[in-house]
Amino acid sequence: MSALATTLQAFFTDRLVRQRQVSPNTVQAYRDTLRLLLIFASEQHGKAPGKLDIDDLDAPLIGAFLDHLEHERQNGVRTRNARLAAIRSLFRYAALRHPEHAATIERVLAIPPKHFERRLVTWLTEAEIDALLAAPDRATWTGRRDAALFGLAVQTGLRASELIGLTCVDVHLGAGAHVSCNGKGRKQRITPLTSGTVAVMRVWLAERAGQPADPLYPTRTGRALSRDALERRLAGYVKDAASRCPSLARKRVTMHVLRHSAAMRLLRAGIDTAVIALWLGHEQVETTQIYLHADLQIKERALERTAPITTKPGRFRPTDKLLAFLEAL
Repeated sequence: MSALATTLQAFFTDRLVRQRQVSPNTVQAYRDTLRLLLIFASEQHGKAPGKLDIDDLDAPLIGAFLDHLEHERQNGVRTRNARLAAIRSLFRYAALRHPEHAATIERVLAIPPKHFERRLVTWLTEAEIDALLAAPDRATWTGRRDAALFGLAVQTGLRASELIGLTCVDVHLGAGAHVSCNGKGRKQRITPLTSGTVAVMRVWLAERAGQPADPLYPTRTGRALSRDALERRLAGYVKDAASRCPSLARKRVTMHVLRHSAAMRLLRAGIDTAVIALWLGHEQVETTQIYLHADLQIKERALERTAPITTKPGRFRPTDKLLAFLEAL
């Protein structure tokens, strides 16, 4: 086997799984990236993927591969940068095992991510949330399940993967009601529940009547919902809710939009961004700043507290003593 083949195998089994203990989602994302890269390099060099060496994956080829992702596979800049991050992770690992290829590895690691214009986040207003949560048919089992699921999503801001990974034992409805989940990077997170959510979850758990390790939101066959199924059901409810709340028809609503909506609720309630970052499971507080940029009302309130530009500076003059006495009463 070539040096690249042995390094690639060790990268997954040793670096990702044993040393970093990354989540299965991360393993799959890296696997898909490197599989695409090997297929592309094999076509460029006319070699079987197993016979490619590290020097075959030089900086010009990696650059051509990234262009191929954007122009031929129609990947966005975010996806391109995520693919590049996976490649750089492999090459950083290869640098420790194969210093003889240091020149090639160094040039690949020097490839910068591509800059992109960050769009403002989309979130739902209270009226839109109410219309969405009223869309599931409570007369059916799936409707009651979906009402409990999306209600929990809007209140807690859990990611889609976190929601479908919940089990019955993860919901605690006693004193200090909360839901616990294994979040991104296998980090356990606890999110408190409001009284309204507690009431909904208590009814759903009684109907669910599952074992502690069973999925909290199962399909009719008892398996956990898939991410695609979750997005499809949400899209259907948004379409139904748009008839009652027309503004929903102008928004592209995904599970991540429900997560944004939970964050904006907290922000407008005056919760500090550091607390919101902990609530959402953000690795860095800076990630939460996108909500400050998106909320126009916060900016308007800040503007109201500033003095007009035309205001002339002057000294403070106290009011008349008699008037000051009356105003202090």
